[in-house]
Amino acid sequence: MKSLTARQVVLGSIGAFGAAVFTFFLVLTFHTPVWVERFAAEFIEREVSKQIDQKIDSLQPPSGERALSRMASALYERNENEIERRREMLRNQVHERMADAIAQIQDLDCECRAKWAGWIEGQSDARIQLLQQANETLVDFIQGTYARVVTDLKRDIRIFTGTNALLFLLLLVIAFAKPQATVQLFVPGLLLAAATLICSYFYIFEQNWLLTIIYSDYLGIAYLGYLSLVFALLCDIVLNRARVTTEIVNLVLNAIGKAATAVPC
Repeated sequence: MKSLTARQVVLGSIGAFGAAVFTFFLVLTFHTPVWVERFAAEFIEREVSKQIDQKIDSLQPPSGERALSRMASALYERNENEIERRREMLRNQVHERMADAIAQIQDLDCECRAKWAGWIEGQSDARIQLLQQANETLVDFIQGTYARVVTDLKRDIRIFTGTNALLFLLLLVIAFAKPQATVQLFVPGLLLAAATLICSYFYIFEQNWLLTIIYSDYLGIAYLGYLSLVFALLCDIVLNRARVTTEIVNLVLNAIGKAATAVPC
């Protein structure tokens, strides 16, 4: 059996470490799902607050051609200042009750958790009219929004960690399956290592930034695009004899004044 080269050891170590870390957090979301709520408590509360404010701000009169709709629109326009004042009162009322409502649903023994889990599974949607009912319904509305945010964030974290774990695992396998391509493998390997270091920094020092990247549609798509580039380079190495990656390596070697060149493998 051939002895391992230093390059294989480095690449294998990067692949094994990254796969282990992301797989651990992926498994954690299934084994201990409440971890997401504890880890992201501040972010979730901020997101719940933002979504509730958006729903209140989106209150509009009925639309349509019916006489009742036209009358409602006319009244809405005439009383816009009063409506805005009532919106602000409603917003303040919701925020006053938010801390207690979120603290209640974060209690693992609270029956409301099962209630809202079923609500999410049934793909129900909170209606803004709930805000115009009794105080108990305000709690339902806050907790319903909280349950939806937690469910969406949990799903996005699973996609994020699962995708990263898969790419690191591919790097590990290819490093030993194609030892002749270890030079080219440093391109996707370093890209993955850089992404992991950045994510680790955010995890330790800037948790809300990391969660924003994971939860945000646009930032999340940008990160998936970054990982798609890494996946494309791995596919090039496995399926295309690393022709594209070799060109990238040679461009880098020329830029730093190295006489050595890489060849397709």
